[in-house]
Amino acid sequence: PVALALSLLTLGAACRLLASFEVGPAGFQFQEQVIWYEPWGVSYHLGVDGISLLMVLLTAFLFPIALLASTAITHRVKGYFASMLFLEAGILGVFVALDLLVFFAFWEVMLVPMYFIIGMWGGERRVYAAVKFFLFTALGSALMLAGILALALLAGDQLGRPTFDFVELLGIDLGRTAQFWMFGAFALSFGIKVPLFPLHTWLPDAHVEAPTAGSVILAGVLLKMGAYGLIRFNLTLFPEASVDLMPVLAALAVIGIIYGAVVATVQTDIKRLVAYSSVSHLGFVVLGIFALTTQGLQGGVVQMVNHGLTTGALFLLVGMIYERRHTRRIADYGGLATVMPVFAGIFLFISLGSIGLPPLNGFVGEFLVLLGAYLSLPGFAVAAVLGVVLAAVYLLWAYQRMFTGPITVEANRGLRDLGFREVVLLAPIVALVLLLGIFPKPALDRVGPAVQGILDRIEATTDYVVPQFGTEAGLPEAEVRP
Repeated sequence: PVALALSLLTLGAACRLLASFEVGPAGFQFQEQVIWYEPWGVSYHLGVDGISLLMVLLTAFLFPIALLASTAITHRVKGYFASMLFLEAGILGVFVALDLLVFFAFWEVMLVPMYFIIGMWGGERRVYAAVKFFLFTALGSALMLAGILALALLAGDQLGRPTFDFVELLGIDLGRTAQFWMFGAFALSFGIKVPLFPLHTWLPDAHVEAPTAGSVILAGVLLKMGAYGLIRFNLTLFPEASVDLMPVLAALAVIGIIYGAVVATVQTDIKRLVAYSSVSHLGFVVLGIFALTTQGLQGGVVQMVNHGLTTGALFLLVGMIYERRHTRRIADYGGLATVMPVFAGIFLFISLGSIGLPPLNGFVGEFLVLLGAYLSLPGFAVAAVLGVVLAAVYLLWAYQRMFTGPITVEANRGLRDLGFREVVLLAPIVALVLLLGIFPKPALDRVGPAVQGILDRIEATTDYVVPQFGTEAGLPEAEVRP
């Protein structure tokens, strides 16, 4: 009850933040800054723009649901809920930090509780999955720290003192070579967290072995930290490197889209199928980011929210059926719609949202990403369409095998449908999946100025011209041919 009350209090504060947020101006709002150690330029500097606002809202929204879904936790309960609260604090800190050292501290705060949530309350292979998660993330953290320190020292050469403040670092003049190496350090760190192909191998194990609530938060929020880092730091601090490496990151994103979808199609474990779907969906996010267009970047941010809702709900649904049958093998089900019609209906609705069927939420993000990518990288956009098709294949085929036809396994005949508590858990997500699909304007209006500010900075510091309809991608205006 204490953990739930604190998470609901956090949700209330996030809603207050939304209500007070001024739509229109670019830049950071609600800034708080306290100098920690002036000689090193370290300060407790927090603030939000439209991008971080959506991430804060998503985090605050999913955590109470995850806590309410933790009824299967029966041992070391206090430690579990304490870990969840520490995890929420670390994630929120990542999304609002405007000092790179503070950002790194919150990034590390997130790592420890997630390690324990998987390693202590997970499945049979939980220790292996937790250690693998820890090692991958720790490697990324080391690379990020090296990049942060190098950036602060280069800033010291120009300012006369080192600084870790994000706003001050925007004014530093970095050479192309320095940008390239620091872009690589940050991109590898964030790419592990996304996870970007081929850095994704920790994710399926972590998802499968994590408890239901852990999977919800892992898919719903933790993966977004990597994509958020790419937007906040890679695009803004290293614009020249972002333009130079745009095709490389976009290619890896498209490979991840197709690879994740193909591997998801052949899975026999429904939870592992949903895990690989995350690799594919986050590929769309990265493609949108490195399309370097208004539509692509807006679509990438919106798709981060959409994926958090639909995949979080899918993991909740998988957890609910696992509590009843204690198996995740798709072949162990069949005909469930007969005995669990409410469960079957919600599973289908969320699956269609994940596929991107209009007018559900997934359509908005995927459409904007593909549109933006087509403006700057048309070949990659065409290839990414295959991921949309395959998403329909693996989710609808799984649905057909699990829910349609006659009941083939006798143990499934006595399964009870969703109870009141479970419906209450899923109802807010179902409502948002529909609402964001029909009425995405409030989210886009808040993200728009922040996205435009990032692209304006890229145009101001490089030769890149953000492509619009009627212009050719990436060419300076004088070179655009009719």
